[in-house]
Parts: sequence; structure tokens; C-alpha cells
Amino acid sequence: MSVVSAALEHRTARISPWLAAWAGLLVVTIALYFARDLIPWAFKYPRGWQLPLHGWISAFMKWLINSFDLGLFTFKELTRGIAWVIEKPYWLVKSLLSTGFLKGVGSYAEQVFPRLSWLAVIATVVLFARHVKDWKLALLAGICFGYLAVFGQWDSAMITLSSIAIAVPFGVAGGLFLGIAALRSRRFEIVLTPILDLMQTVPVFAYLIPVLILFSFGPVSAMIATIIYAMPPMVRVTMLALRSVPAEVVESGRMSGCTKRQLLWKVQLPSAMPTLMVGVNQVIMLSLNMVIIASMIGAGGLGYDVLTALKRLQIGQGVEAGVAITLLAIALDRLSQASARRAPATRNAQLRGWRRHPYLTIFFTVTAATWILGLWFPALSNYPDAWEITTGSFWGDVVRYINVNFFDVLDAMKNFLLLNVMIPLKRFLLSLPWVAVAGMAAIAGLQLGGWRLGLLTGSLATFIAVVGLWAKAMVTVYLCGLAVIIACLIGIPIGIAAARNDRLHRIVSVIIDTLQTLPSFVYLMPVVMLFRVGDFAALLAVVAYAITPAIRYTDHGVRSVSPDLIEAATQAGCTRGQILRKVQLPLALPQIMLGVNQTIMMALSMLVITALVGTRELGQEVYIALTKADTGKGLVAGVCVAFIAIIADRLIGAWAWRRKRELGLE
Repeated sequence: MSVVSAALEHRTARISPWLAAWAGLLVVTIALYFARDLIPWAFKYPRGWQLPLHGWISAFMKWLINSFDLGLFTFKELTRGIAWVIEKPYWLVKSLLSTGFLKGVGSYAEQVFPRLSWLAVIATVVLFARHVKDWKLALLAGICFGYLAVFGQWDSAMITLSSIAIAVPFGVAGGLFLGIAALRSRRFEIVLTPILDLMQTVPVFAYLIPVLILFSFGPVSAMIATIIYAMPPMVRVTMLALRSVPAEVVESGRMSGCTKRQLLWKVQLPSAMPTLMVGVNQVIMLSLNMVIIASMIGAGGLGYDVLTALKRLQIGQGVEAGVAITLLAIALDRLSQASARRAPATRNAQLRGWRRHPYLTIFFTVTAATWILGLWFPALSNYPDAWEITTGSFWGDVVRYINVNFFDVLDAMKNFLLLNVMIPLKRFLLSLPWVAVAGMAAIAGLQLGGWRLGLLTGSLATFIAVVGLWAKAMVTVYLCGLAVIIACLIGIPIGIAAARNDRLHRIVSVIIDTLQTLPSFVYLMPVVMLFRVGDFAALLAVVAYAITPAIRYTDHGVRSVSPDLIEAATQAGCTRGQILRKVQLPLALPQIMLGVNQTIMMALSMLVITALVGTRELGQEVYIALTKADTGKGLVAGVCVAFIAIIADRLIGAWAWRRKRELGLE
């Protein structure tokens, strides 16, 4: 008997407490399901218990605009001052690149001085590319900007470029200031970090609502929303770059008698410049990513063209405008990267005149020549309409051909997934009690990161129920989760194959680089034209948009496994497949999971945009709030999306850190 008791005690001791916790949660969930008529509040949070947060926010915004007084000026006067600071340089750049310098207003405006010609702009870009790197980059930049002229996108592209030329410096300066302030004050950093997390996870639409109310409809509001959206990476990069400056460099500056300010501007910032330029690059990319969404509140330019094409289902025009944004992004990305890597220039003091500044001389010569000769030869100033080409009809014909010849196959695939996968999963998630799901998030956080993470994840999940958006959140989780699963089932095998084949790696890298620069709205047009509006079209668009991190991180993770370990496995007699399964994949798994994390983030950001094609989740709440200018409703729904993203990010990050520590990689 004593032997049996000892055996039972030993077996009980081996049962993991976490397994017991999960089993207990499962039992509670099943019990709640059978008792749902007795405790309906566990499934649907009572309306009388809900926190009217959106009403409080809307009331606060009204008070801020109408009643808040700073003494010397009102809040409305403050917003007008901010708008003036941004509007004046924007007007100057837009006049230079797009409209020319005008006298008068509206239809009575008269041009008193022409804009830069298309030849002068292309020459400027080419010369700058040659200056910072080589003729290969110059050729690439010339081709990218040449496309804008040849395909009739020049005027819209110059409006977009004018916005970017203003938004990027403001975003960089603001990010630099906040990053330096956070570095100097630990308290400020503690306060700023969660704000940055929210800024990077709250849907972009949610930014537009308060900005629209505070600054009204127009390009200034669009630029302010772009600056807010693009600033957080610059803040984080600034903090990282300044912390990465070698201690001996800082100490050398102190020994030289530098004050705190001199140490920052003459030692730390110059030393951190290459890393800071990475932040500048991120600000440029995010600003370009924002151009379509910002067009909803008056940005104009290429974003407006893509949005108009989506509304009219004109796939050809939408693709051409989307490709124009992509090429503009590629050109600016390569130019900013080359500027970051360029070594400081050394000039020969003996050179004089144009030999000392050859590129600047060529720029002024081309600009003056095209301005003067353009009076007699307009083609030198404005690209002639007769020379433009378009592929709009081609893309429309392709979609019509697919619809006519493959409609039955596409419709059968759509119906199969809807009836057998999507609808059952959606109903299952909607039927779960919110208390059980919140408990699941809390237990997962406790297991992976301790009581702080458990409290955070459980509280964020509970908040979504308390504000009355649980059902919408479950639809968001269903669409996002299914899209991430499909993206990983496709992307991870592609990443593994690319990691093991150099030629395939180069091909895949080019494809995913292109996919990552395409505007998110471009993915909606073909799926809507092939599958109409609804959850299925949204799912395909989200998968196409979010698949790139799954491929990239898997490729990088498998390639980063130490060659010594692979050699040791080969010497032990492992086959190529065994090396992959037993060495490379286990070691690359933390990196792969970080790719899954990024896939989730991108899927959530895309889901808000798919509200335009009929999805009924949190993104729709944000979009409806934007159309009604309801600040409270939009911000609360946006924060709920951000909380879902934060829960996923923290749980996956904690798991990846623990796994790296177990493997000795941390």
C-alpha cells in the first residue's frame, strides 16, 4: 500500500501546475457554456455595466475645441498656429514641384512663375543618386521618376512628394527631440514607451478622426496625421542609436571639456548618425505608406488616385497609381540608405568655380535651360499628354478574362472555405464566454512572462469587453487569426526553401521587397473584382499583404544558424532533411515566431482597411467613426485593435525570449 501511495504521490508531483491551470480553465469554460442561461453576463457583457468611454472622449474633444483657454491664446488658435507653421513650407514646396508660384485664389489664380520642369526634377534625383553612391543608383532613380512622367502620374506624384518633403523633416525632428528627452529622463521614457506602443498599433484611421476635428479637412491635416504615424520609429531609433555610442567616445568628449549640450551635438549625434539615418529611412517609408489613407482627409496626390480607382473598381488606374507610389518609395528608400552609408566627402581646396560643386552647377544649368527653353518648347517643361502610355485596359481585360473563364472554380473555392472553415470558426469564437477568453490571456501571460505580463494581458482583454466591443473584437481575431495561419502555411515553407537555395533566395527577396512597398489599398482591388466584397475578399487581401514577414524572418532565421552546428550535424551522419528538422528549425524557431508576430501586426493593420470591402469587425467601427467624425467611437475601437496587437506581441515576445534563453542564444 505504501508503495502504491508513493507512486501516486510521485505521479501527482510530476503534473505541471500550468497543465492543471489550463485543464481547470477548460472545465470552467464548459461549465459556463452549459449554464449560459443562468449567467448570460459571462457571454455578453451587460450594456448597463459598460464603460461609456467613447462619450467621455467625444465630450472632452468638444470642450478642448470650444472652451479650453491657455490664457494668451485659445486651443483653437494654437491649432491654427501649428497649421500655419506646416502650411507655409508646404505651399513653397508644392509651388516649386507642382503648381508653380500663383497669384490669386482658386479659379482666379494666375501663374507668375513656373514650377520645376519634369526634366529638372529627374536630373536632380539622378545627380543626387550619383553624388551619394554611383551611376547604378542614378539609373534606378531615373527609371523610377521616369515612370511617373511616362505613365501620366507626374502631377499627382509631385503633390505626394511635396507632402513627403514636409512631413519627413517634421517627423524626424520630433522623433529626435523625443528620443533625446527620453534618453535623458528615465521617468519620461517610462511614460513615453506605452504611448509609442499605442501609436504603432492603433489603426491609422483612428489618427485621422481627432486630426480632422482639430485641423479640418485639407492637406495640412493629412500631413499632421502622417507625422504622428511616422514619428515613433524615429524616437526608438534615436534612443537605440545614442545608447549604442561607445562609452570611450563619450568619455573622450567629457575629457575634452565638452558641456552636456556640446557632448550631444558634437560627439554623440555624429557618432550615431549611420543608425539615425535608418530611422530617417523608416520615417520616409511610413510617410509613403500613409499617403492613400491621408487622402481621405484632403492629402490629394497619388493616394487620392488609388482611392478613387478602388471606389470605381478601375483596377488599371489603381495599379498604375499604386506602382507609382511603390517606385517613389523604392527611389527614396535607396537614396536615403545610400546617404546613410556614404562616407564624409573630402573636397580639394584648390578647385574653383563649377569644378568645386559640379552637381550643383549641372542642376542650376538644367533648371534654367528648361525654364527658358520651355517657353518655346513646352515638352521640356511639362511632359506631353500625347507621349503618355497606360496599361489600364490591359489589367481590366485580365480580370475580365479570369472572371469569365474561371468563375466556377473561384466561386467553388470561396464557398468551400466560407462554409467549412470561416463561418464555423467565426461562430465558435463568438460563442466563447468573454471571461474564459480573458482568463486564457491572463494564464498565458502568467506562464510566459510572470504576474506582470499575466495582469497586462488579462486586463487588456477585459477592457475590450468592458467598452462593449467584444463581438467585434472576436470577428477581428477570427479574420486575423485565419489570415495569419494561411500566411504562415504559405510563407514559412517558402522562407525555408529560400534559405537553402541562394538563387531562390535572390528571387524571393526581390518579390517580397516589391510586395512590402506596394500600398495596402492595391491589394483590395483585384480581390474585390474577382470575389466581390465580404470576408473572403478581405481574407485574401490580408494574406497577400501580411505574408512577407513570415517569409523574411524564416529565411533569415534558418540562414543565421551557425555553420559550425551544421558541420557538426553533418559529421554525425545527419541527412540534409534531418539537419533541417533537428538543427536548423529548432534553432530558428524564435526568429520564425518573431516573423509570425510581425505577420499578426501587419494583418491587424490591413484589417482596418478591409472595412472598405464590407467586413464587420473593429476596423468597420473605426471607419464608421471616421465618416461621422466621432472621435470617441473611433479612438476606443482603435485602442481595442491596439490591445489585441499588444497581447499577441507581448506573448510571442515572451515565448521567443524564453526559447532563446533555453537554447543559449540570450
